[in-house]
Amino acid sequence: MENTKRKSNKKLIIVLIFSSLGMFGFGFALVPLYDVLCDALGINGKTQSTASVYQPVVIDKNRTITVEFVSQVQSDMPWTFEPEVNTMQVHPGELIRTHFVATNLSAKHIVGQAIPSVSPGQGAAYFNKTECFCFNQQVLTAQAEADLPLIFFVDPELPDSISTLTLSYTLYNITDKGYVASTAVEQGAAR
Repeated sequence: MENTKRKSNKKLIIVLIFSSLGMFGFGFALVPLYDVLCDALGINGKTQSTASVYQPVVIDKNRTITVEFVSQVQSDMPWTFEPEVNTMQVHPGELIRTHFVATNLSAKHIVGQAIPSVSPGQGAAYFNKTECFCFNQQVLTAQAEADLPLIFFVDPELPDSISTLTLSYTLYNITDKGYVASTAVEQGAAR
């Protein structure tokens, strides 16, 4: 009986170890699987991480797209971060300039990084940024404020079924992530 119990316990331990390893492997594989699935379905909402080159095209004056801007700040970041305007009407192919305003409310210098997302996700491939503060880390000294530029255009090939694009930025505090930039320009009270 004792021998049977030991064999049973040993078998159970082996099963639990392999189950744990299998769950860890599955969890590790979820991120790339999620990215592949979202890309295949066109629902990821990710925008490009480098600047697009604007090639002048015929602006479609017969079509108007509503572009909404949304901003969020990570809970541990003492900044305000807001778009210049919340909504604008644009024509596909038109080069648009706007900006966001960031203010460091703390008494210390902070480094921030904005992560963009476009919804609906199918529209992300047609939203092109030629200049964006999200391409770089933002350094603000204590109590400083800065205008953060955004220049974009909506590709005229945007499907007719999409009439509104929402560009959302989440601003993260990356000060403690080891960022040290000898070439970083600290933003002062630019306004």
